[in-house]
Amino acid sequence: MTASRDRDSDLPGGAPEIAAADDAPAPAPAPAKPSKRTKSGSLHVAASRAHWGGLPAAPTTAPAAEDLSAPENFINRELSLLEFNRRVLMQAKDQSLPVLERLRFLAICSSNLDEFFEIRVAGLKEKITYDLGWTGPDRTPPREILRKVSERAHGLVAEQYRVLDDEIRPALEAEGIEALRHTGWTQRQKQWIQRYFRSEALPILTPIAIDPAHPFPKVLNKGLSFLVELEGKDAYGRASGVAVVQVPRSLPRVVRLPRSLSRAPHTYVLLTSIIQEHVGELFPGMHVYGCHQFRITRNSDLWVDEEEVENLLHALKGELPSRRYGEAVRLEVHENCPEEMVAYLRQETRLAEDDVYRVNGPVNLHRLSGIYDHSDRDDLKYTPFLPGLAKRLRRHKSIFEAIKRRDVLLHHPYQQFSPILDLLREAATDPDVIALKMTLYRVGDKSPVVEALLDAARHGKEVTALVELRARFDEEANIDLATRLEEVGVNVVYGIVGYKAHTKLLMIVRRERGRIRRYVHCGTGNYHAGTARAYTDFGLMTADAEIGEDVHHIFMQLTGLGKAAKLQKLLQSPFTLHKGLLRMIRQEAKNARAGKPARIMAKMNSLSEPETIQALYAASQAGVQIDLVIRGICCLRPGVPGLSDNIRVRSIVGRFLEHHRVYYFHAGGKELVFCSSADWMSRNLKRRVEQAFPVLDAKAKLRVLREGLEIYWRDNQQAWDLQSDGSYVRAAAKAGDEPYCSQRRLLELLAR
Repeated sequence: MTASRDRDSDLPGGAPEIAAADDAPAPAPAPAKPSKRTKSGSLHVAASRAHWGGLPAAPTTAPAAEDLSAPENFINRELSLLEFNRRVLMQAKDQSLPVLERLRFLAICSSNLDEFFEIRVAGLKEKITYDLGWTGPDRTPPREILRKVSERAHGLVAEQYRVLDDEIRPALEAEGIEALRHTGWTQRQKQWIQRYFRSEALPILTPIAIDPAHPFPKVLNKGLSFLVELEGKDAYGRASGVAVVQVPRSLPRVVRLPRSLSRAPHTYVLLTSIIQEHVGELFPGMHVYGCHQFRITRNSDLWVDEEEVENLLHALKGELPSRRYGEAVRLEVHENCPEEMVAYLRQETRLAEDDVYRVNGPVNLHRLSGIYDHSDRDDLKYTPFLPGLAKRLRRHKSIFEAIKRRDVLLHHPYQQFSPILDLLREAATDPDVIALKMTLYRVGDKSPVVEALLDAARHGKEVTALVELRARFDEEANIDLATRLEEVGVNVVYGIVGYKAHTKLLMIVRRERGRIRRYVHCGTGNYHAGTARAYTDFGLMTADAEIGEDVHHIFMQLTGLGKAAKLQKLLQSPFTLHKGLLRMIRQEAKNARAGKPARIMAKMNSLSEPETIQALYAASQAGVQIDLVIRGICCLRPGVPGLSDNIRVRSIVGRFLEHHRVYYFHAGGKELVFCSSADWMSRNLKRRVEQAFPVLDAKAKLRVLREGLEIYWRDNQQAWDLQSDGSYVRAAAKAGDEPYCSQRRLLELLAR
């Protein structure tokens, strides 16, 4: 794939826009375009219903099948993830976006890098420590990956701070939003800030002197800290010269000044500036001649020996405190911190010079999100919107009646999350409902989903909740959630040891006219009302008997014991999903070699599973046209002559986090469409419980194809095209083309 390629060649010419609701009539299928032979002689035509055009023919020379696993055919996972963060940073540089949203993207990039170091860099360091050798399909030694990661991450961090100082800060000031440096405070501002320090910060700050009785303290993971250099002797005659001040997380990192003290309408002061200016009050009688902010990032990947553990909840409770004080993997300091102080911090954290990140500005840019959160300048943020609601749901008093008549497809955040809540709430009080079963991975604070389950239990329903305790960074919240559910009589289970339950399923069992009917919701995202406003996801509500039976069997596996039942319509990890995907990919290749129509499209967060990538390469060589929308990690190299000529990969980074997983296979005209909780990664396909559910209703299927796949290939505003070398090129409108933003278009079509 090259940047100059015609990005619209695969789009339906003059096709109707996306249906705005379930009720929109489906257009008649367009006739298939004439078939075209590739140079290798295989016949290749586009899917008749979607009528896409073809890709350039594959070259006559292609690698042998055994070469598909060669290391050079794969992009390194860690470097691919860094490239995603670079695309997020580019949003902060995009002058067409509201300036507060640009600031938010800058904060998101900083937060993403935190997790990257906590998990991915920590993992690389462990592999080096234990001499584990390469583990990815690119077979790059961990030490070499770490070197490349350090080089690129240092450049990315430097660019973050340049963007802040040169682009975002001036743009904010032009709009009357100012983050004051302590050198620019007026006398009245100084007085107010001093009062604030003494009343809000001083009472809870704890300075820790470093001396033989007080070694270097256990500094909290990602906590804001100061290394203070002192002269003089204290009341006990001590003169160690160095102290550490850790800032409690209860203190706001951004403080807004009263309007009466500011020349700008919105003036903020960073907590670091306030503490640095008044740190001497923590050491009465001593002279402070240096105060340097620093931050340590630690290994935060929890490890529990699941083969030995008897009680997963108790084991995780015991491990959670260690996350705060794991091995250090990164040290951030301000660039004016003296080299001897940096050396001292390195010695205490046992980090190398490459692990030090010297920054020209506030350590940890994520705290600048406080300006976004507290600002009332809505004109400098994205325009608010109201999610839409399918007309059929408005026509029925009972949501059960609506689902029984026809499947309901929900597309978040463009459409409301409330139908899921309505389903749960109606089930809680419906005398005909016998039982509710639900998987909970991430639900958020004060979750209305949890409240509905609690209400159902109080009404005497048989409620079962599968709470995944190992949802990364939500372990503590999920432990509390499980305890709360158990207190009202909910049957709480924690999934299968060794297989994280990432599947998104809700099943309601209802007795209707003496017979049992199951109502099911299958989703691509979590049952989290908050992220449903920011993440793109599909959800399907159905009363299909076979899908209901499949979901019943999955819950039986997760809560009980026994062999995996054969599912009729769903694919499930770790049993049938990976095999099913490989079978469908290989069937497309077989069809292409036989001169039949063949086509694969998919959308997901990440693609890294080697066997799946090799199957896609083989399908491309056979002449199958493959279009992939992959937000983050992609280890597949598109557009390599003889290997992946017929594959192109696109990433969308915009207002909403692209999160749904959609798979499409032409399947000899059957046009199979699946939505799923699973990315195409080894962990999802082999070490997790996941589901892929078919979209069978004709109108719903057409909506998924258009809203979840097609529209992204028209985007010339927020789309990035992956090159064969692992870099990304931003898609741009061609001469005469109108700007087209997929997320904005979906808002126009689906939101109110």
